[in-house]
Amino acid sequence: MKAILALEDGRTFNCRSFTGPGESWGEVVFNTSMTGYQEVLTDPSYRGQMVTMTYPLIGNYGINPEDIESDRIQVSAFLVKEYQDFPSNFRSTSTLADYLKVQKILGIEQFDTRALTRHIRKAGAMRAFITTRDLDPGSCVKRAQEIPSMAGQDLVKEVTTKVPYFWTQGKPVYIGSNVALNKNIWKYSGSKHSVVVFDFGIKYNILRCLEYAGFEILVVPATTSAETIKLIEPDGLFLSNGPGDPEPVKYAIDTIRSLLSYCPIFGICLGHQLLALALGAKTFKLKFGHRGSNQPVKNLLTERVEITSQNHGFAVDIDSLNEKNIKITHINLNDNTLEGFRHRELPIFAVQYHPEASPGPHDSRYLFDEFAKMIRL
Repeated sequence: MKAILALEDGRTFNCRSFTGPGESWGEVVFNTSMTGYQEVLTDPSYRGQMVTMTYPLIGNYGINPEDIESDRIQVSAFLVKEYQDFPSNFRSTSTLADYLKVQKILGIEQFDTRALTRHIRKAGAMRAFITTRDLDPGSCVKRAQEIPSMAGQDLVKEVTTKVPYFWTQGKPVYIGSNVALNKNIWKYSGSKHSVVVFDFGIKYNILRCLEYAGFEILVVPATTSAETIKLIEPDGLFLSNGPGDPEPVKYAIDTIRSLLSYCPIFGICLGHQLLALALGAKTFKLKFGHRGSNQPVKNLLTERVEITSQNHGFAVDIDSLNEKNIKITHINLNDNTLEGFRHRELPIFAVQYHPEASPGPHDSRYLFDEFAKMIRL
């Protein structure tokens, strides 16, 4: 089915839908991963975005229920060079097209994704509109220009859990509405270290890694207050990944600021940015972001280079965080942006990338063990 992709700057691409009729809009970005499209689709950090895969053939290993990273597809649309409708994988239970159709997500193919990627790299990530209904380039460009900008939007409220839950044996166990959140809620009563996870748009594999590191895990909504956290009395706090601009998420920033000296804190991705803002730093929007599973990061503490999985469009201004109480621990070797820091006095550290890496390399999984050691001290 014929479709058109229109960018806000007037560039258009003729394409076809492999999921039937429909329309979609959002910020168009690209991901350089060669595999892991299912994890990309379900990553809440992509809320409000249409993702272009730079690897040309997508769909060849199908879809399986084990590799999802949230309870639904999060991207606004999925853009590929060539869709493969006949998957070959013993784990596959459905095709990519069927998976997208069930959740009413538009998928397009048969256009030059390399040209789109090069355009984004030059002009920056921008608003875009896709439709199978109105193929007039002029009107589609106008529709793209009417889409709200990613900057200034609080998308966390769209993806955070509505109710608290425990993560146990690889799955969520929701807490009843009549259960009081206090120190008596913990099941293991000291035999395991307890961690409260702020859900700003968390991926399941982060929770798997925390569970594997030996924690008892309680996931709470992003709007949970500092007073409630103190009633729960966790051994540590984890600040998750999530979508969009960190600055509008002021309620979380204020809560984190109130808890800085309360217990050990580990933040990743959006959690890294929110923690930095709580410490007085500033953030800014990257031109086209870091998205893929091959981002080189230098660990300044060990002098080693780690290949990391990343997905973010904003970053912390490294100069605004360069204070006497903050130690810069990681930098991105592509553009020298901040990738990690720790507090010199408080048990607090954070990284911009995804150490759980689903998909991606496992170079940074040690950070979950470091968090465990920090809590045990």
